[in-house]
Amino acid sequence: MDGSNQSLVSEFMLWGLTQSQNLQVLLFVIFLILYLFIVLGNIVIMILITIDRHLHSPMYFLLANLSFVDIWLSSVTTPKMITDFLRKHKTISFEGCMSQVFFAHCIAAGEMVLLLVMAYDRYVAICKPLHYFTIMNLKRCTGLVLTSWTIGFVHAMSQLVAVLQLPLCGPLEIDSFFCDMPLVIKLACTDSHDLDILMNADCGVVVVTCFILLLISYTYILITVHQSSKAGASKALSTCSAHITVVMLLFLPCIFIYVWPLNITWLDKFLAVFYSVVTPLLNPAIYTLRNKEIKTALKRLKSYFMNHKVNT
Repeated sequence: MDGSNQSLVSEFMLWGLTQSQNLQVLLFVIFLILYLFIVLGNIVIMILITIDRHLHSPMYFLLANLSFVDIWLSSVTTPKMITDFLRKHKTISFEGCMSQVFFAHCIAAGEMVLLLVMAYDRYVAICKPLHYFTIMNLKRCTGLVLTSWTIGFVHAMSQLVAVLQLPLCGPLEIDSFFCDMPLVIKLACTDSHDLDILMNADCGVVVVTCFILLLISYTYILITVHQSSKAGASKALSTCSAHITVVMLLFLPCIFIYVWPLNITWLDKFLAVFYSVVTPLLNPAIYTLRNKEIKTALKRLKSYFMNHKVNT
C-alpha cells in the first residue's frame, strides 16, 4: 500500500499490548473479567439510581449518566482488544479504525465536561444549599448533560475530519491495541508536525480547560466551606474526594497522551489501558465505597430481593 491514500486503505494491523502468546491468553482472561465488572458495576449503579426514590436527586442523576458514559468509554476499545488476544493476525478495517478515533474522543471529551458539570452540582449543593433544587432542576441537569455530549461530538468531529484528510502510506501498522489519533497520524505520507500540534492544541482546549476549571471549582468549594465551618469542611472534603479521584484518574493519562505526549510506546499503552479500562472500573467502586446513600440503597435492594425470595 505504499503511496496509497485513505481511499485505498482497507485495513490496519494492530500490534496489541504484547507479542507473547502465553501472556496474551492470561491478558484475555484478566481483561474479560475486568470488562464484565465494568459493565455490571455501572449497570447496577444506573438501575439503583433509577428504581430507588431516595436517589432521585441531581447528583445521582449525573452519576447515572457518568456510569452510562463509562460503559461506552470502555466498550469503544476493550471488546476488540479482548478478542484480539486470541488472534494471530490483529487487524481492523478502515471504517472500524475511524470509528474508534471518533467515539474514543467523543465519549472521553463528553465525560470530561460531565465531570465539570458534577463539580458545578457540588458547588451549588455546598455553597448555595437553599437554592440547590431550584438551580439544579431536571431541565437544567438534562441540558447540561446534552451540552457535554454536544461538546464531545464537536471535538471528535474536528479530530475525525483532520485524520480523514491524511494521505496514508504503508506499512499500515499501529503499535497499540486500538486506533489512537497520534498513532494514525504517524502513518501519514506527508510531514505531520503541524497536524500533531493542531491535535495537541485541540485536545488541550478540552482537557486542560476542563481540568483547570475542575481544580478551581473544588478548591473554591473547600475554601468557602472551611471559612464557615470546620466540620462542614470535613464533610465537603469527604463528598468531593471521590469526584477529585475520578478527575485525576481520567485527566492525567489523557494529558500525557494527547496534550503533552511523552512518546514512550509502553507508557502510552499503559496510560491508554488506564483511562479506557481502569477508570471505568474504579468509578463504581469509588462512588459506592465512599457514599453512604449508595451503600444504603444497595442494602435496601438486597433486602427487597431476599424478602421477595422468602415470600415466593
